[in-house]
Amino acid sequence: MFKSMISKLREGLKKTKKQISDSFNTISFGRTIDESLFEDIEMVLLKADVGLKATEEIINFLREESKKRKIKDGEELRELLKEKLLDILKKCEGSLNLGNSKPAVILFLGINGSGKTTTIGKLSAQFVNEGYSVVLAAADTFRAAAIDQLEIWAERSGARVVKHSQGADPSAVVYDAVNSAVSRGDDVVLIDTAGRLHTKEHLMKELQKIKRTIKKILPEQPVETILVLDGTIGQNSINQAKTFKEATDVTGIIITKLDGTAKGGAIIPICQELCIPVKFIGVGEDIEDLQPFDAKNFVDALFD
Repeated sequence: MFKSMISKLREGLKKTKKQISDSFNTISFGRTIDESLFEDIEMVLLKADVGLKATEEIINFLREESKKRKIKDGEELRELLKEKLLDILKKCEGSLNLGNSKPAVILFLGINGSGKTTTIGKLSAQFVNEGYSVVLAAADTFRAAAIDQLEIWAERSGARVVKHSQGADPSAVVYDAVNSAVSRGDDVVLIDTAGRLHTKEHLMKELQKIKRTIKKILPEQPVETILVLDGTIGQNSINQAKTFKEATDVTGIIITKLDGTAKGGAIIPICQELCIPVKFIGVGEDIEDLQPFDAKNFVDALFD
């Protein structure tokens, strides 16, 4: 299973690896380590959407440490780059906080198209496979398609879905779902929410109301609040994250669709600028392609 996850991670990060590691090897092979090489490495990182701030920090580290350690060739410089990326990414590893009592409640945020509902479905299937009883709350009442999609995932994963009609109050759906989970002794409630971002004020009010609803039923239970970001949009996801972070207390991030982009380097500024743990990454279509984020495995997949 472990080897399967690693091989899937490598396959899923192939486009980003080509942009970062393969490009790095091409430009550094047989080269003298000088300022022109650092400028070329800088361009490689920027093309992978690592971002100006993080790229500057990485290049300064390579420049200073290569002098300090008297590094002479590209292979040693490559190991230095791996070391720095691992140092940055280690700081944002994190696992789901399910609390100490039942049910654990996980609230999912993210704009339409980020892969939010699919992520909930995959996570639901993983929980059920581990022996948990799962309730899916269809609180994205803005789109009928979101409710239908969640029902399909519930049937596929063996979870139970709680829904109202399209246009219903999302908080009412959440109330019924959490109340039902408490009554039946279910283990986990996964809450889908609307992905629209027409105004921050509306978003803030809606999310705060949902959280108040949960707290009425489970005053002591932490609410894990997960923001789902589309990996294919690179650094643009940071602006989305900042909006959601202003609206509510985001406790974790899931980055999806990393298999479809060479912009996987955006995870670095996401870690650096947002200081929010990355809980999972999506590297493919299959259920098991939603993987817990492990910084070492991520960096190894890019370089080995």
